[in-house]
Amino acid sequence: MTWCILILGILLPQSLAHPGFFTSIGQMTDLIHTEKDLVTSLKDYIKAEEDKLEQIKKWAEKLDRLTSTATKDPEGFVGHPVNAFKLVKRLNTEWSELENLVLKDMSDGFISNLTIQRQYFPNDEDQVGAAKALLRLQDTYNLDTDTISKGNLPDPEHQRANGNLKYFEYIMAKEKDGNKSSDDQSDQKTKLKKKGVAVDYLPERQKYEMLCRGEGIKMTPRRQKKLFCRYHDGNRNPKFILAPAKQEDEWDKPRIIRFHDIISDAEIEIVKDLAKPRLSRATVHDPETGKLTTAQYRVSKSAWLSGYENPVVSRINMRIQDLTGLDVSTAEELQVANYGVGGQYEPHFDFARKDEPDAFKELGTGNRIATWLFYMSDVSAGGATVFPEVGASVWPKKGTAVFWYNLFASGEGDYSTRHAACPVLVGNKWVSNKWLHERGQEFRRPCTLSELE
Repeated sequence: MTWCILILGILLPQSLAHPGFFTSIGQMTDLIHTEKDLVTSLKDYIKAEEDKLEQIKKWAEKLDRLTSTATKDPEGFVGHPVNAFKLVKRLNTEWSELENLVLKDMSDGFISNLTIQRQYFPNDEDQVGAAKALLRLQDTYNLDTDTISKGNLPDPEHQRANGNLKYFEYIMAKEKDGNKSSDDQSDQKTKLKKKGVAVDYLPERQKYEMLCRGEGIKMTPRRQKKLFCRYHDGNRNPKFILAPAKQEDEWDKPRIIRFHDIISDAEIEIVKDLAKPRLSRATVHDPETGKLTTAQYRVSKSAWLSGYENPVVSRINMRIQDLTGLDVSTAEELQVANYGVGGQYEPHFDFARKDEPDAFKELGTGNRIATWLFYMSDVSAGGATVFPEVGASVWPKKGTAVFWYNLFASGEGDYSTRHAACPVLVGNKWVSNKWLHERGQEFRRPCTLSELE
């Protein structure tokens, strides 16, 4: 918890840094190096001060001996011409040198370094955002105040596998009004369970949070038996005939397919290195204006990579095209996202609904027909991709990707694909996604999800 306190404790209104450090763990790691550099500079300053005090101490000890001897017989002492000369010299010259030593400011180097580094410090927005992230994690994962304040976060395996966290009373002295609604929801959920009311009838927010904790997943054993793992050759694509892709059924309706070992660690590092300098606060489409804007319900930073700028990105794009049968030339650029403290993206649709006719008008490529999502890191706890409408949870696994269609063959949106990125409880979450559009698919034979079997 110490690192959290250090970061949250920095409050510098004069910061010149770009706001939003808390929205990207990848960029927050830079703060660790910044602080380490400052600590080194601070230790150098301390050493300089200690050396200075040691010199002053030696002066004091020497003068103490001289004055002790001189004060025993002042007249006899100065009666010696050498002692008289040295006394005059000390008072005229040496005490001035001592004065200069005492007044010498040893902090110049440290202060100069601090001033330079301060422009990269988090600001008020970061501190408030990180504090809200802790509250969000507390709320989503049912952590009591004492647990999160001491940094005793639950075991990751317990979070993901067992999914049966004990419910704690959620009380924060400074957030009484805000927490009242959370307590009411918890009481409501308990009452509904006692009455035998199905999870379907719970508010979306509660279903979302339950799925993030690994609870409320609606997959009966009978349905699970219909989910399989297989090899896929991309409709006899030459690239995958000898080395077919590994597939796993994650869900049946909507059909969600996971591809295993589909992006290498080396490719992931290249994509991350390309994206890091460009990371900026992630945006969403404003349904009223159709323009991109930031939103509190999407806490992450993202960057866009084009296929023409790097062969690895181009190769990744072609891999998606070969495995899905969908033309990527009309797809959006590869979006790389890194989630920060409590990073999340609340329930949303990838496709534009009927009430958002201008959502992708500027692109001129139609609606988002499908979503391809790479997981580029493992996440110790939290960070699942959940589908509240159907009760599905998909957990991040480095080197894999998930794929689903957002639209039916008729072009109508599949509302069961409403999904969310759960808050990251522990760890660093990197993903990249490709949104494929309608245009360009007219004369292609895309792989339907039934053909992906």
